Amino acid sequence: MLTKFKSLKAAIAVSAVVLATTGAAAASTGTLPGPAQQVAHEMLAAVGVTVPGPTRDNDPSSQSAAEVAETGQGAGSSQGRGAASPDTSGLDRQATTASTAPAAISTGQGAGSADAAGSSGRYIVVLKDSVANPAAVARSQATKHQAELGFVYRAAIKGYSAGLSTRAVGELRSDPRVAAVVEDREVQVAAQRLPTGIDRIDGELSGTASGDGAGSVDVDLAVLDTGIDTGHPDLNVVGGVACNGSGYGDRNGHGTHVAGIAAARDDGAGVVGVAPGARLWAVRVLNNSGKGAWSNVICGVDWVTAHAGTIEVANLSLGGSGSEPAASGCSTGDPLHDAICRSVQAGVTYTVAAGNSAANAQGFVPAAFDEVITVSALADFNGQPGGGAAPTCRGDTDDTLADFSNFGGDVDLIAPGTCIYSTYRGGRYATQSGTSMASPHVAGAAALYRSGSPDASPEAVKMALESAGNAGWSSVGDPDGIHEQLLNVDAL
Repeated sequence: MLTKFKSLKAAIAVSAVVLATTGAAAASTGTLPGPAQQVAHEMLAAVGVTVPGPTRDNDPSSQSAAEVAETGQGAGSSQGRGAASPDTSGLDRQATTASTAPAAISTGQGAGSADAAGSSGRYIVVLKDSVANPAAVARSQATKHQAELGFVYRAAIKGYSAGLSTRAVGELRSDPRVAAVVEDREVQVAAQRLPTGIDRIDGELSGTASGDGAGSVDVDLAVLDTGIDTGHPDLNVVGGVACNGSGYGDRNGHGTHVAGIAAARDDGAGVVGVAPGARLWAVRVLNNSGKGAWSNVICGVDWVTAHAGTIEVANLSLGGSGSEPAASGCSTGDPLHDAICRSVQAGVTYTVAAGNSAANAQGFVPAAFDEVITVSALADFNGQPGGGAAPTCRGDTDDTLADFSNFGGDVDLIAPGTCIYSTYRGGRYATQSGTSMASPHVAGAAALYRSGSPDASPEAVKMALESAGNAGWSSVGDPDGIHEQLLNVDAL
């Protein structure tokens, strides 16, 4: 079966080129069939031409983000191991070969992040650890300052998000129960045959032998993203939570693509992931356009932390501007950092995209945080070492740091991130590029390691993956001069 998958690579690559060329030629006329027209729109969007925006999120059947934050419960099932249901650095350079293209990126705000009337902006209020009831304090302070209350956080940090006036911000900073008041910031998204990325990291040689059709990995992995297509036959989605919009289904495609790289089933159809069939938790923190804010992400991290007894690994293929806090520990006053830091302390391993701005990752968060595993993207077009392969879905040099990838001392590993074929919304498949595609390769590897070493700490997981890596790629042209280890899972 694996040989059959590999034999299809060349044919699929040619098909991708033909489809992209056809879309470019006829895009301006609007005469393409619907699926091809979507591809053409995506290509035009890449060069600045306006394309139709995403459909509205109108699913009324699931809990709202505010309801989830207040109750701490998602709408998903409880199929994890003995636990109750756990639910920028630039845009990804996408090349889509599926019949449905990703939604165009546009501006937008997530649920729970709207400004109150007359407020000066959106903020995250971090309460001191001595506060026993964050929800009660949040409601009291919101009422006093006539603020619109957003999320309430209990597990990763104690606090809440709200639309606040300038006066309210000043008064809250003087409140003895408040540790910090920080302005909310925007974040956004950073793609069965054996995909080139799985091939390159020797997924077919791992302990689970991706592609041999044998079994699933006994591990739980959260994808904090645009949601996951819950009906995709190649994905084992067991539950989730909505921290942006309603429902944790994916109406963008990015989160579903990420999920498939990490954990697509080994079932002889579609694609196979690094940790085949792992239980996936869809934590929707980005909206239909692939955007959100720190408050949304912290809601997701808070929920994952509350279910750290079930979820071993979490992937964040998203980011925004920021830096590592000057202070150490998990009480720095930076709410995003402190939430992730405490979630890691609770035992969850976080893998994070380095970002796609061809810049030093030290200026992007959460990539700059020491507690996470930050992943840059390798340009690889054939799944094999040695270089020299011709580009497929985009131009770049085989076996080198992808030309869009962030770099620097905060990067821990490099993994394939160009022209990655994976699952997509609507039960389909697509090819995308970005550090968003590199990070879930490492998330899948972390899940593999945790499945065999269930008591391993996040730091032990990071050390194990770095030790298992290799230097089989060319760092010529890499701006930081650091030859990071290339992810390799044949020993896991």
